[in-house]
Amino acid sequence: MKEKVRVGVIGTGYVAQNNFIPVLPKMDDVEIAGIMANHLNNAQKAQRMCGAQQAVSTIEELVDLGLDAAFVLTPKSCHAEQISFLLKHGVDVYSEKPMATTLKDADHMVELSEQTGRKLMIGFNRRYAPVCQKAKEAYTNIMPDVIIGQKNRPATEYHATLENAIHIVDLMRYYGGEVKEVHAISKYTDPDYETFTTAQLLFENGASGMLIADRSSGQWEETIEIHGGNQSVLIRMPDSVTITDGEQSHTTEMTPLAMGWAKSEDKLGFSYAIRHFIDCVKEDKVPLTNAIDAFKTHELLDRILRSAGLPGME
Repeated sequence: MKEKVRVGVIGTGYVAQNNFIPVLPKMDDVEIAGIMANHLNNAQKAQRMCGAQQAVSTIEELVDLGLDAAFVLTPKSCHAEQISFLLKHGVDVYSEKPMATTLKDADHMVELSEQTGRKLMIGFNRRYAPVCQKAKEAYTNIMPDVIIGQKNRPATEYHATLENAIHIVDLMRYYGGEVKEVHAISKYTDPDYETFTTAQLLFENGASGMLIADRSSGQWEETIEIHGGNQSVLIRMPDSVTITDGEQSHTTEMTPLAMGWAKSEDKLGFSYAIRHFIDCVKEDKVPLTNAIDAFKTHELLDRILRSAGLPGME
């Protein structure tokens, strides 16, 4: 087992600066070999933030630093090309979602990971969030009957359901398993900028799911409700989870647990996802959100989009 994992970071935007660059230097078994950005000055700024050994402007320079693993934190249009380059050069990869903008490219990433024998973990960080883990514990030995997932925001954006609801779709798979039927509805004037998407899901185990992704709500809201086995779970991301049975209701809140110092990288699961990836690299284990599993979430989202009359992951 490696004592230290040499990592490279690609991308220095909001997600990188808030949820990765602050976390990696805290890990004693991680060595930040280099940070890459297309504009070298951005890489140099990030280098000063985290103490990376090198700042570079090309992926070739980054790989030449001798990496064990790399974090792809760039815009989604870059993911497939960058993941492909890294896997082919023997580097294990953690990539932000989605793994590619088309199912064809996503499938190719799965194949490359298998052909090269390198790990590819997709950053479905919500699974690793403490509130979501507590919900999973409640439904480890009990199958849910009903799962309701919501991801609502005040304003739309280009392909809004794909961009934001993918996390909720992944969590619904995490709790309910695979889906055999999808019936979706969307409202839009321009199909590239939908107002909302709702979807009824029938899981293979007989459970029912409802996805609600609205882009005209009052504020950002992300919730999961799970019912079944004479108990219920309500997750209010990323702060609280309430587990209720016939005798009691118990709520766990993240901020009081952290003495008022709860941070987004912990509450939203980023720090736990990063730790999981590093452990998988060191111990040669398959990540929870590996390429094969993540592809199934992309595929389900594509089915929802197409059923709703929206552009799919073509």
